[in-house]
Amino acid sequence: MSLTTRVLIALVLGLGVGLLLSATNAPFAPTVVAWVEPVGTLFINAIRMTVIPLVVSSLISGIASSRDRAAVARIGRRGILIFLVLLTASGLTAALVAPPVLAHISLDPQAAAGLRASAASSASGITESSKAIQTPAQWLVSLVPANPLRAMVDGAMLPLIVFSLIFGLALLSIDAPGRDRVVAFFRAIMEAMLAAVRWILVFAPIGVFALALPLVARLGMSAVGALAAYVVLVSALVVAFSLVVVYPAAAIGGRISLRQFARAVAPAQVVASSSRSSLAALPALIEAGRDTLRLPAEITGFFLPFATALFRVGATLGLTTGALFIARLYDITISPAQLATIVATAVITSFSVPGIPGGSIIAMVPVLSSVGLPIEGIGILLGVDTIPDIFRTTANVTGQMAAATILGRGGQQQAAPQQALAGD
Repeated sequence: MSLTTRVLIALVLGLGVGLLLSATNAPFAPTVVAWVEPVGTLFINAIRMTVIPLVVSSLISGIASSRDRAAVARIGRRGILIFLVLLTASGLTAALVAPPVLAHISLDPQAAAGLRASAASSASGITESSKAIQTPAQWLVSLVPANPLRAMVDGAMLPLIVFSLIFGLALLSIDAPGRDRVVAFFRAIMEAMLAAVRWILVFAPIGVFALALPLVARLGMSAVGALAAYVVLVSALVVAFSLVVVYPAAAIGGRISLRQFARAVAPAQVVASSSRSSLAALPALIEAGRDTLRLPAEITGFFLPFATALFRVGATLGLTTGALFIARLYDITISPAQLATIVATAVITSFSVPGIPGGSIIAMVPVLSSVGLPIEGIGILLGVDTIPDIFRTTANVTGQMAAATILGRGGQQQAAPQQALAGD
């Protein structure tokens, strides 16, 4: 039985037992919740302990391990610019659309108050500074940490990510022997943390059950309705963003028709939706880029693998929406500055989403920590993540092909490519 199936079964059991306790109002219900809830907290704490070393090591080793500096300068610079534009558009879409939709989710005020109290105790590791509302100027200044070690201790993820990016880029300027030793060190940390995450996720069904039961015991049926609304919202947002933004961007930037792009990316989308893996769809992307879109060899040979490893436009939308859903679930008001922090952290963190089952949950932790949202909420999202993950992965592959199309065809003279495509 797969991990996804076990997690779904655990979620259903947790929802069922929680609803039973809520409906019967049994006198022993508080005792059951009190015994089960710490198990969920242990699961979340185990995930949290891997986040900082995993994110920092993956960003530094990923940037500094680039060997072909000329390719990084020529293709990488333009490609990363395309990534950032599409990722920012994805995050802003979620930030604008999700709050008014989530505001219509009905929650019992008394139960929400209980959730806030529970969140306050279980998220005690988050400092008050991360919860404080910042002005735009304060937020901008806080992006560069005066003391990276202090940022690590405080769990200030966005400044820590900025430091990691700068450190990784600086490593590119030193001699190869010294750089290789540092990269090997951080790569070993990354691999060790990935192994630890795999061990932790073995216990995900237990953690999800222990997180779902207390939540539903307090909120009753409103929790079930809220989770269903979250699944529909994320899936619909991802589909709408792909159709309204990504497809037109590929057609306009790559100077091809929507039909041509749709035909080229369809095989990779089928693989992505069935496997829930962008890496599994890479061969289909390369084949379509080479044979259907007639992209240059440097795009199919270097840029598409590069994009598959780093660029996940669906992840940014999912991370932002997930953070806003957790804020709504716990009835926490998000200020404009905090919303900007969520989007910025989601954009940057999306580059370090590990390619393992549950990897998106690891990436959710820095986004929640950046504005002091309850970390334990990710356990609930893990339980219902299968359907949104199908749509997010498909959007990721679509975005990767769109970026390659813009980069590989946007600056070319169109006569020859159009003739090549005419017979397809």
